[in-house]
Amino acid sequence: MVSIDKAKCIGCGACASACPKGFEMKGDKASVKDGKAGCVKEAIESCPVDAIKG
Repeated sequence: MVSIDKAKCIGCGACASACPKGFEMKGDKASVKDGKAGCVKEAIESCPVDAIKG
């Protein structure tokens, strides 16, 4: 299961840019849309603060 540590998330949007099918920005934090999207791995790797687990 893919999750985002909201305390670590800095709201940079890298995950949503790398994987728009899997992530979106809600306010100033990222949110998981589809944890099974094919690009989730790229989004996890793009997070500069390692806030995405999955």
